[in-house]
Amino acid sequence: MIGIATQEAVVRSWGDRHCQSPALPALVCVLGFTETALIPGISAAGQTPSDRRRTALADGEFLLRGIQPHYHYPLPPLTAGASPALISRALIEALALPLYVFDAGLPLPPLPEMIHLGGTPARCLTTGQAMTAQTVVHLWEQGWFWGAKLSSEYPWLIVAECVVGGTTTALALCESLGIAARDCVGSSHRQSNHEQKWQLVQQGLAHLPAEADPFTCVAAIGDPMQVVVAAMLLRASQTCGVLLAGGSQMMAVYALARAIAQERQLPWHPAQIVVGTTRWLIQDRTAQIQRLAERARCPLLYTQLDFSLSRHPALRAYEQGFVKEGVGAGGCAIAAHLLAGWSNSEMVNIIDRLGDRYHASGGSLIAN
Repeated sequence: MIGIATQEAVVRSWGDRHCQSPALPALVCVLGFTETALIPGISAAGQTPSDRRRTALADGEFLLRGIQPHYHYPLPPLTAGASPALISRALIEALALPLYVFDAGLPLPPLPEMIHLGGTPARCLTTGQAMTAQTVVHLWEQGWFWGAKLSSEYPWLIVAECVVGGTTTALALCESLGIAARDCVGSSHRQSNHEQKWQLVQQGLAHLPAEADPFTCVAAIGDPMQVVVAAMLLRASQTCGVLLAGGSQMMAVYALARAIAQERQLPWHPAQIVVGTTRWLIQDRTAQIQRLAERARCPLLYTQLDFSLSRHPALRAYEQGFVKEGVGAGGCAIAAHLLAGWSNSEMVNIIDRLGDRYHASGGSLIAN
């Protein structure tokens, strides 16, 4: 049920330490926004710019509240497939995972249950002025505080994200840190839109000064989630294990955290940190996730969750290359295997049952 893409020894050692742990990890999901998401065609996580402004809030609401008669931010319809929030929520419920959802910088008001970190949405990365230096420092301090707090309460953390357009800021951040990532990052599109991403990233990178430090890089072309999770990761990994749940976005965060640790001479504990994603992203022939992990020197594992026999067409769409990952879906599935040893059919049944309830409540998984 779990595959290993890179650094097998590190991943196996990490997994052995957390396999069937008697104490549950916490799932931490950091929501953010970049105005890069408003560019036509940049993301399939919402059909319109208005949808994409709400996607992170909708996913966060579904993680927190599950099936409800009414939603403040309903899940936006997708061209095909279902929000990965359904996967994560089903497994959160089944495992009874403690859950924390953070607002690192959103364009609309968060829900009361979300922890507001005092950040702001990032401007488009093409400006080279995505965030102010003050915002970056503030978000860093918030991430460090919560990394210390959560690592003192849980044996390990699953850290997830939702940032529409975030694979484009991930590409920019990797390139700014000296990691060649062109044509490697994933996409919510069935066919990755590499050329569009690259043209935007080049515009943003043109504003960077020579020999820019990591904080300058992320302020220029990054997004608020990246800063928070990098700080949280560095602080938490001093005392507990961390599973960064995601794809290329979390590889960029891993690289940012390591660069900041080197630049500021902070403790770096690579044996404590892995990135966990999905088989759909690993097998995406229009991306090169494993190559990116190798270039970022990042340990990568993945769930082999397979929806071929799901009774929901919107979930079977994952097998045709739609959606692929998000909101910690891969990390939750990895946790389910480590903690409960569930088979693929058991996990699919759990997720299908939530899909049944969602349909029964009047929810729609795909566009009309």
